[in-house]
Amino acid sequence: MKPDLLLAHDLGTSGNKATLFDSEGNLVKSRTQAYENGTHYHHGCWADQQPADWWNAVCLSTQQLLEGIDPKRIACVSLSGQMMGCTPIDRRGNVLHASMIYCDQRSEKQAQTLATKIEPERFYQIVGHRLASVYALTKIMWLRDEHPELFKETRYSLAAKDYVNYRLTGKIATDYSDASGMNAFDISTFEWSSEILDAAELDRSLFPDARLSTEILGEITTQAAQETGLAAGTPVALGGGDGSCAGVGVGSVSPGVAYNYLGSSSWIGLTTDKPLLDPVMRTMTWAHCVPGLLHPTGSVQTAGSSYAWLKNTVCVSETEEAEKQGVDVYEFINSKIQRSPVGSNGVLFLPYMLGERSPRWNPNARGAFIGMNLATTREDMLRSVLEGITMNLGLIVRIFREQVDFDDMLVIGGGAKGAVWRQMMADIYECPIKKLNVLEEATSMGAALVGGVACGMFDDFSAIDRFIAVDDVVYPNKENQQIYQKLLPIFDQCYFSLVDVYEKLADFNEQFS
Repeated sequence: MKPDLLLAHDLGTSGNKATLFDSEGNLVKSRTQAYENGTHYHHGCWADQQPADWWNAVCLSTQQLLEGIDPKRIACVSLSGQMMGCTPIDRRGNVLHASMIYCDQRSEKQAQTLATKIEPERFYQIVGHRLASVYALTKIMWLRDEHPELFKETRYSLAAKDYVNYRLTGKIATDYSDASGMNAFDISTFEWSSEILDAAELDRSLFPDARLSTEILGEITTQAAQETGLAAGTPVALGGGDGSCAGVGVGSVSPGVAYNYLGSSSWIGLTTDKPLLDPVMRTMTWAHCVPGLLHPTGSVQTAGSSYAWLKNTVCVSETEEAEKQGVDVYEFINSKIQRSPVGSNGVLFLPYMLGERSPRWNPNARGAFIGMNLATTREDMLRSVLEGITMNLGLIVRIFREQVDFDDMLVIGGGAKGAVWRQMMADIYECPIKKLNVLEEATSMGAALVGGVACGMFDDFSAIDRFIAVDDVVYPNKENQQIYQKLLPIFDQCYFSLVDVYEKLADFNEQFS
């Protein structure tokens, strides 16, 4: 039997999505397995997960996916995973500390120290990213400074998908996209930067060898076969970080295609053939899964997470009513949102619930409702949350348009389901919003395509045309655009007006929390 299926895993924030695709780009099966222990948020801006949860989720979802399917039909396994995390392992592959995931910002002190040893502007020119505490580099420094006994035992710091790849194959390496999320990788030479590592006082040996996403890392071991149900000897591609895999899955595999991923976090992404560096360092440039290309993005910490917070804390009654009616709770909330006018009657929401990356780069930023009065309705507050998230993303769109022009925006991710949100995007981004036929599987689909190229099923990344199609287009409303054009500068000003307050609150929390 000739292998004819591609297995992809997408290690997200809350769980792992496992998908099977055939050679024609058809989704055969999909299963999602939540992480048993979830994410541990603590100390204000710390966020960590247990790597064992990733592995267990991969094993369980693979077993479920393979029910009724001969595992020998799998041509290749390929992973996408959350980026920028730090998972320290020892020489025997044992995890030494909970993984500090992408939104963890406990290493702010280390970032500030590093900034005294290398100019932040120089740093940005090398890696395409700001010197910030959300990246693995400073998290490794934090481990060294705060837990020297564990750091002494550390052999590698791994990204999420690289740890699971190790459990699958027994081999350790990373791909260029995840390497560029470590913040010590030169995006001009595609090598680890000795200049940055020297300044950080970290040894190069802590970082895995970096290779193309489309290389075959190894094969499923006998042990991994027993735990997952896969056939021993099945090829495993290196795969890529979730941002770059999403770029593949949305069809941004050549220069000029813009897209917006809306998940727990959210980003605006492009594909370019050279680094796209912002003069004031508000955006990032990653290595792409597509060989030779780059993947500039602007990313916000809590997009879907802010919406989920709204559902879980403010919308308890809506959640109960939606369950009674048997309808999707977010669509039920969206129906309430439509009762508030564009601009939410002057109520603004700052979506900085866990600090912020683009364009703020402030770990102390916090969420806020501004502009409420005694006439403010519940619906105004609900609408303002979605508008606040989208206006923050709209600022990133405007930053990219200073250097690159694009006519429309593709959207993927769970948040793209809602027509209300897509209309907001069209009005705030000021361009047509194109929803793809595959939303929540787009990232794992990108990983599947990487695997298909790696094992020779596909000649190149143009095969993505077999997988995707546009099934809805939302156009900007001119009247709405005019309202947001006036509101966006006020939204921007609200953040800067609170910067000093954020710093004082951070000091207060450090003393009394």
